[in-house]
Amino acid sequence: MIKKTAIAAALAATALVPLTQAQAADYAIDTEGQHAFIQFKISHLGFSYILGSFEEFSGSFHYDPENLEASAANLEVDVTSLTSNHAERDKHIKSDDFLATGEYPTATFTSTGFAPSGDNEGVLSGELTLHGETNAIEMPVTLMGEGEDPWGNYRAGFEGSTTLVLADYGIDMSQFPESMHELELYVTLEGIRQ
Repeated sequence: MIKKTAIAAALAATALVPLTQAQAADYAIDTEGQHAFIQFKISHLGFSYILGSFEEFSGSFHYDPENLEASAANLEVDVTSLTSNHAERDKHIKSDDFLATGEYPTATFTSTGFAPSGDNEGVLSGELTLHGETNAIEMPVTLMGEGEDPWGNYRAGFEGSTTLVLADYGIDMSQFPESMHELELYVTLEGIRQ
């Protein structure tokens, strides 16, 4: 779920308010250069937090500063790439008790719309599929910047976050404190114009 949310946030960011050099174009998310991250934060029994990320994902987005409503994004996340820097915990999270990655190894996000909400800000909406369940989500996103890099590429970068209710994706957290029933997803995505 986190991956999907992160994906949605990253994609939503691609549809933000244009800068003067912006033009309608397709962008590939720069995972090869490790300039994109899908991270999550969830309470640990109300005492502290578990932080983690999904290391393997891919995606693209279309950004048209002259027609923001036409902006679009797609993301695919390898749920098996989840890490929280603790091997035994990661194995448990990936087990049938939670993400069931053996049956549901992939999460996807497909945007359905974008609504500007201010300078360099907006809300990206789309469908997130996680753990075999698909739900509509919204993620507020912010354009961090765009322009040419030192190697002659044109880049755009966004960040966003949203909260996912795990039960909405068929993940049963009823045996845990209420503070663990939701997960915060944070995404930073940098794309290279194609």
